[in-house]
Amino acid sequence: MNVIYLSPHFPENYVAFAEALHNRGARVLGIAELHYDQLPDRLKPVLTDYYAVQNMENYEEMLRAVAFFTHKYGKIDHLDSLNEHWLFTEASLRTDFNIPGIHNDTIADMKYKSLMKERFIKAGIRVAKGKVVRTLDEAKSFIREVSYPVVAKPDSGVGASNTYKISDDTQLKRFFENKPDIPYIFEEFISGRIETFDGLTDKFGNLVFCTGHVYSDGVMDVVNNDRHVYYYSFRDIPPDVEEMGMKIFREFNLKGRFFHFEFFRTADGSLVALEVNMRPPGGYTTDMFNFGSDINIYEQWANMVTMNAVSTDYQRKYHVAYVGRKWRFDYAHSTDEIAALCGEKLVYHNYVSGIFSLAMGNYGYIVRHPDLEELLKCVHLIHRLKD
Repeated sequence: MNVIYLSPHFPENYVAFAEALHNRGARVLGIAELHYDQLPDRLKPVLTDYYAVQNMENYEEMLRAVAFFTHKYGKIDHLDSLNEHWLFTEASLRTDFNIPGIHNDTIADMKYKSLMKERFIKAGIRVAKGKVVRTLDEAKSFIREVSYPVVAKPDSGVGASNTYKISDDTQLKRFFENKPDIPYIFEEFISGRIETFDGLTDKFGNLVFCTGHVYSDGVMDVVNNDRHVYYYSFRDIPPDVEEMGMKIFREFNLKGRFFHFEFFRTADGSLVALEVNMRPPGGYTTDMFNFGSDINIYEQWANMVTMNAVSTDYQRKYHVAYVGRKWRFDYAHSTDEIAALCGEKLVYHNYVSGIFSLAMGNYGYIVRHPDLEELLKCVHLIHRLKD
């Protein structure tokens, strides 16, 4: 089986997907911008072949790379990056080379927030009011309808990049003076915590794994205000999260891929759909899947890709939390002290790659425990600041 993996070295923990494919006997064909010698040592042995391009944003280069592999190895059976940034590129390459998966005719609804909103409404799901705005006058018209504050975000964006909360006319004027030359959607501001519904489907569209998470802060607030963050997984997914998540799952008819759906939990306890992401949740969340259920989600994904034989035999045994620290804070406890105090609850800790540090912190910890109260004691211990 021929599998093309775009940017297989990034993020670092996603090398495990390439390893799992290799272990299942697939030819793993990598495409990225790095010279082969710059690839992680862990990745090189599991790549059957590698094609270095100068710029992955140059679609002609990407076409030549896929054509090279097709000529050398035959038809490509699967192409993926598991990365939000390359979803359009993936869809175009699948379309041009007739590779199974999401193609150009369906990708837009999964990338543009304005189109997602239309699909949510079609599925009978509550959404924040929103409108794509191009001019200051259009923005003012929308704000007269919903009032300040509003959130301005790229209609097709990744995470909280270039996303802003606008609270008055001065901030609005400043936004348009510095606005990137890309389409923006304005949304009414919804106050609430982020909850998610995350999982993996097989090639027939069957849900084979799911879980959900609660975030201490939204990514926009963490990035724009330079806060530290934690988030933890449910053992029992709230019924309304699962119900809304399954409505979205069916509306988008997902097959053979990960998903990450985000909602706001408002003060009155209701849910408002935020957005869909047709890839694994970011950071170390796939590792949290594993720690939460004592599974190997990397192997499960590779089983789906190569054989579509994915085990659904799992239990959410633990609540699992990711806790990020930022160097700008003066924390009460060292990592050695945390290891001693948390004991077996601490299952992983390491430095965070620079590109993720604004959202995930400079150093991250993963802790788990069957009891949420016990887990949160460890979370707060890690985030405790010196007096």
